[in-house]
Amino acid sequence: MTILNNKEKTVPFFDYKFILGQYKEEITKIILDISSRGAFIMQDEVKKFEKNLSSFLGVQHSLGVGNCTDGLLLAIKAAGIGPGDEVIFSSHTFVATASAIYHSGAKPVPVECGSDHLIDVKSMEAAITSKTKAIIPTQLNGQVCDMEDIIKLCNKYGLILIEDAAQSLGAKYKDKSAGTFGVASAYSFYPAKVVGCFGDGGAVVTNDDDIYNKVFLTRDHGRAKIGEVVTWGMNSRLDNLQAAILDFKLSKYNLDIDRRREIASIYEGGLKDVKELMLPPAPNANPDKFEIYQNYEVEVVVASDRDGIRTYLSSNGIGTIMQWGGKAVHEFEGLGLNYSLPFTEDLMRRCFLLPMNTSLSNDDINYIINTIRKYYNYGI
Repeated sequence: MTILNNKEKTVPFFDYKFILGQYKEEITKIILDISSRGAFIMQDEVKKFEKNLSSFLGVQHSLGVGNCTDGLLLAIKAAGIGPGDEVIFSSHTFVATASAIYHSGAKPVPVECGSDHLIDVKSMEAAITSKTKAIIPTQLNGQVCDMEDIIKLCNKYGLILIEDAAQSLGAKYKDKSAGTFGVASAYSFYPAKVVGCFGDGGAVVTNDDDIYNKVFLTRDHGRAKIGEVVTWGMNSRLDNLQAAILDFKLSKYNLDIDRRREIASIYEGGLKDVKELMLPPAPNANPDKFEIYQNYEVEVVVASDRDGIRTYLSSNGIGTIMQWGGKAVHEFEGLGLNYSLPFTEDLMRRCFLLPMNTSLSNDDINYIINTIRKYYNYGI
């Protein structure tokens, strides 16, 4: 293989400065407006964003919270899940999914993912016990699980369905949005998300009035709309400045989704013949699914090759990452989850993420493609 060593060309995995730069004038006006009014906590911009988010997703209720992990915890507890219960989740996810279950008092039960990197239905069913109370599928990488099969399983065993939709705002399964299938879900607005704010932020969405009322109280110290403390709560409010920024970015969201899908199409066109790599589904490959490509997670066919391709890309100025440090949740020894999940463990040795965000130009993507093709000795 030939190292390109193009020192003048760099493609970072994610350019955090782009978050401001993309809409610098508009966001600067928002920051100055909010700051000049001193409207920082629980003001009209939060309500406006919640209303627009509900409209975007087609749900009854949206509630801004401090982050997605809090959102999942609030949803889990509002659904009546707690000590003595078991909750099934895919181990191919960020630790936050399991953390929210753990801090509710319930037991997190990790299961395998499938070849699509999403939770495996057969593994879910095999893990169900008399203590199983709920299933939390992760809508990962901007994709949506095969929700019909998951809903059938929940109905068969009388299980609660809550979605971790942190990475899939706007993704759809059979024209229904990720995060709208269960009793509740949570989204992340971490800066690198498709809709990202300038810090931490999240939302809980639900069509269930009881869950809405419980989360509404719990996120703000147990205070009712009249300001009276009526129950035990916590502090997990989406601050007003972030809400205003998110509301503006939500208005531009379809443009961002279109661009990510365009980038995915370019990757597909340039790499589909590279037999050493397995790519995510191409846009429109499955008529039942609409992907937003939060991440572009590829697999090397031979696990021992992953370090080689990543080192080669890095030497040519291209940033990549392994999600969650290259470990599934059950592989973190400090969590005390004693499970063997061989498919997921093998997958974690073979996966990594290529750059996928709207700061990338077509030249950037083609440079990445050509560098990969050179590594594997394909023509360009």
